[in-house]
Amino acid sequence: MEGEGLAVTIGPDAPNRLDKALAAAVPEEAALSRSRLMRMITEGAVSRDGVLVTDPKAKVAEGEVYHLRLDPAASVETLAEDIPLSVVWEDGDLIVIDKPAGMVVHPAPGSPSGTLVNALLFHCGDTLSGIGGEKRPGIVHRIDKDTTGLLVVAKSDRAHHGLARQFEDHSVTRHYLAVVHGVPSSADPRLRGLRGISFEAGGILKIATHLARHKTDRQRQAVVWDQGRHAVTRVRVVEGFAGQAALVDCWLETGRTHQIRVHMSYAGHGLVGDQTYGGRKKLGSVLGQGAEVGNDFPRQALHAASLGFDHPVTGERLEFTSPLPPDMGRLIEALRAG
Repeated sequence: MEGEGLAVTIGPDAPNRLDKALAAAVPEEAALSRSRLMRMITEGAVSRDGVLVTDPKAKVAEGEVYHLRLDPAASVETLAEDIPLSVVWEDGDLIVIDKPAGMVVHPAPGSPSGTLVNALLFHCGDTLSGIGGEKRPGIVHRIDKDTTGLLVVAKSDRAHHGLARQFEDHSVTRHYLAVVHGVPSSADPRLRGLRGISFEAGGILKIATHLARHKTDRQRQAVVWDQGRHAVTRVRVVEGFAGQAALVDCWLETGRTHQIRVHMSYAGHGLVGDQTYGGRKKLGSVLGQGAEVGNDFPRQALHAASLGFDHPVTGERLEFTSPLPPDMGRLIEALRAG
């Protein structure tokens, strides 16, 4: 529908202000959020009987017909860059990427180029139909620069809205594999005594806290209790290594910044290689060569291994998996060998 006009008739039970009434009346396939409709109104893209209506709070009446001008998606200033991508799935509405370590997802003051968004602008090109009126990929979740694995990105407004709703209602399934210091155990009295820590059937560790920016280091997150955002992580031990380290499966009920890294550190089982939250822990010499490899591991040992969601347009359930990256594979083999 981009580049065309859309006629919208106000229904009998519509809200009485224009932006809300249009949001209720536009067809779902138009994928026009209320915020975008408000912007369209103020920018002169909405009219009635040939007269522009620029007040989002303007009163409406049943039966009135409004014309919405749907301009082509505007190009963004972010530079499209020919950066190789590992594409797991792609159609007209979304793309699933297996992200390598070292790639930032979104441009920021310290990372204006070389990001996943730069790469997607080049890769997707004219297949981007526009997110919020701009020709850009719709980022609905992120993984850290040095975390590897699966990420879904919207290519259309309708996919963006549909995916965002699923992340909000926690119906997206996300499992991460991590190598952590120590072996989490329900028999550990220290762990059982921590606020927000509990164990579920099958020895599943549940960590439920609030997370907020660290008071003194704005680049970090911290566990808090009287502010911040609710965060829940569940953890299952996949394999232990001489009591010194473990491969764990972590899955998210919520998706906060650095959530797994902060939660595992809070539990006393920080990620191997995590320079921000791992503290100064070192693997013991009982692991032999494995300790050397682990103590020299250059990034947090964290991989987004599986991702599941309903296709936001077709409704089909999609499930994706990604094998461990080579560096984590070598780390685990070294830990096993001892």
